[in-house]
Amino acid sequence: MTLRVVGAGLGRTGTNSLKVALEQLLGEPCYHMSEVGNHPEHAGLWAAAYAGEATNWDELFTGYGAAVDWPAAGLWQKTAEAYPDALILLSVRSADSWWTSCSSTIFNHLEAQLAENDMTNPWTAMLAGMMGAFTYDWRDEGAAKAAFEAHNAEVRRTAGDRLLEWQPSDGWEPICERLGLPVPNEPFPHTNTTADMRAHLGLDKEDA
Repeated sequence: MTLRVVGAGLGRTGTNSLKVALEQLLGEPCYHMSEVGNHPEHAGLWAAAYAGEATNWDELFTGYGAAVDWPAAGLWQKTAEAYPDALILLSVRSADSWWTSCSSTIFNHLEAQLAENDMTNPWTAMLAGMMGAFTYDWRDEGAAKAAFEAHNAEVRRTAGDRLLEWQPSDGWEPICERLGLPVPNEPFPHTNTTADMRAHLGLDKEDA
C-alpha cells in the first residue's frame, strides 16, 4: 500500500473533514495528528524526522492511503518525494480565520504541552520540532499568519502539476476528479468545528 494523497495543508484548514472524506473515497485509513495518539511510538519517529534524520516513511504510513494535517503536512515535501505518484492536496482558508481557529484551539493545547520543555518526551520533542519548522514565533498573530501564508506559497511554488488547492466549500468534486473516482451521492463531511475542537481538548472546561 502506498500513499495516494499527500496533504500539504496545515491543521485547522478542514483537515479532519478531509480525513473522513478520503477514508470514504479510498477505502483506506488517512493519517492525521489523531493517529499519533493511536500510535504513540510514532511520536519519536516524527521528532527524528523534524530533526532532519533519515525517515522510513513506509514505517509511518503502512496501512494508510493518505496523510493530512500536522505532523505530516509540515514535512509534505519529503513525503511527496517518497511517494512520487501521490496527489499533493493543499487545503486552505483565509489567514485571519485560520488564526482565529488555531489560537482558540490547538495553539492553547500546544502551549500547555510544551510548557515543561521536556525534550526527552517524544511527544514534546515532536511538537517542538513541528512548530519550530513552522515558526518559532507561532504564539504571535502576525508571525503565525505570515508563516501560514509562506507555507502555502511554497507549496504552490514547488508542487507543480501534482497540486490540488482545495477549501472545504469545494466539496467532493475537485478531489474525485483528480483521483479518478466517482462523486459520492451525499454531502461532503464537515467535522471538527472550533467548538467541537475546544470541547475535545477540554478548553471550555478550563474557561468555566
